[in-house]
Amino acid sequence: MDFARARNFMIEGQLRPNQVQDPRLLAAFGDLPREAFLPADLAPRAYADADVPLPGGRVLMQPMVMARLFQLAELRRGDRTLVLGAGCGYGAAVLAAMGANVTALENDPAMLALAQAGLARSLPEASLRLLREDPAQPPPGLGPFDVIVIEGGVPAIPRPIETLLVEGGRLVALVTTGGPPARATLVRHIGGSFTPRTAFEAHAAPLPAFQPKPSFAF
Repeated sequence: MDFARARNFMIEGQLRPNQVQDPRLLAAFGDLPREAFLPADLAPRAYADADVPLPGGRVLMQPMVMARLFQLAELRRGDRTLVLGAGCGYGAAVLAAMGANVTALENDPAMLALAQAGLARSLPEASLRLLREDPAQPPPGLGPFDVIVIEGGVPAIPRPIETLLVEGGRLVALVTTGGPPARATLVRHIGGSFTPRTAFEAHAAPLPAFQPKPSFAF
């Protein structure tokens, strides 16, 4: 398979026609080998216009949805950026390639192995910090951040995570309550308040760490 050709078709056939205009974002999607973050048997599906299913019910997010979500964050070079639920690492790598200082949290061993392999093939060392931590409960002392990205569907955005934003910071997530479809949501921290805005609707695979825990009935 000609991955370079598929990558170009992804940009011209999926991203640009769907209002993805940030030149740094388009460049990162064009430069990074999306297939490097997938198991070998799934590499041919890397540039499909759909989620790529991964072990444990996880996915690599559809290119167009990921790009539009990241564009919503209005990333600036040097922004301290937290990625929650980094999965196979591709999204975190895109943000690092755009010039962000990225800390990524993931607690699934299979996803961590994919992320470590993909990052080793795609980014210089120290471009991104990948931590084995519960993305729904970031460890004490982390942050604050200019940008937070929750990479998957969540029922709601937890307030403790919002409070990791600096004044003027932005958080983006796919909120599933009331759907499907999910609502791509931008939260801004302004004047001590956290103000959400829905930007577009999209399919979102649920991010396991953020789902309600099963309750027991007697």
